[in-house]
Amino acid sequence: MQIHPTAIVSKKAKLADDVQIGPYTIVNDNVTIGKGTSIGAHCFVDGYTAIGGSCKIYTGAVIGTQPQDLKYKGEKSFLEIGDNNIIREYCTLNVGTGEGGRTVVGSDNLIMAYSHIAHDCRVGNHCVIANCGTLAGFVTIEDRAVIGGLVAIHQFVRMGTLSIVGGCSKVVQDLPPYSTCDGHPARIYGLNLVGLRRAGVSAGAIKELNHAFTIVFNSGMTAKHGLEELQKQDNPCSEVAYLVNFLKTSKRGLARSCRSE
Repeated sequence: MQIHPTAIVSKKAKLADDVQIGPYTIVNDNVTIGKGTSIGAHCFVDGYTAIGGSCKIYTGAVIGTQPQDLKYKGEKSFLEIGDNNIIREYCTLNVGTGEGGRTVVGSDNLIMAYSHIAHDCRVGNHCVIANCGTLAGFVTIEDRAVIGGLVAIHQFVRMGTLSIVGGCSKVVQDLPPYSTCDGHPARIYGLNLVGLRRAGVSAGAIKELNHAFTIVFNSGMTAKHGLEELQKQDNPCSEVAYLVNFLKTSKRGLARSCRSE
């Protein structure tokens, strides 16, 4: 273990043998840190927080502090961070709210400087949150989603897998998987073709998705009627089937197409 002499690390914290802790960083009682993780200078790690292996946490990050929720009364709640995450300077990640509440960040994510992940959020794997990305409480970000800089996402919103939202967008409704979105409020502009190709999605599946997006978002029908039409199709590819399930289970409602303006 490499702990700088100025760091304050609780004897009750559980650290793997090769963890690195930088100058003036504080690690409190109930923290667990996995093998190969490094934490930079002037960081604060608190709460019932578990950080996986091979993470890199940079200067000034504040991890596992109490939720910014007026209902919170000190109940035992948690923050779980997976492996191979990069958490850049001055990010803030809170534990869940309410007894047993849980904020979960998966693995292989890049969370850029000054970003905030609030209580009870769920962030998947291989996601990117650019500088000053802000997630309110109970937001769900699915695998391989990309959030542009200065984006604010409303509480309880869900952002689907392989979707991307442009910088400075205001996200108040669910963003469907595989979509490119932008605006204030965010609107759907079409498929995230670059992301789909990088993820190895087949040309046939992309063609089916493009047809599905046309039906649901660009046919002039309401999203509800477009979804009903889409469900009539036999043997859709797995990506279209996933899109249908996402649309069916949306609780915040779906962002509108830019063409509906």
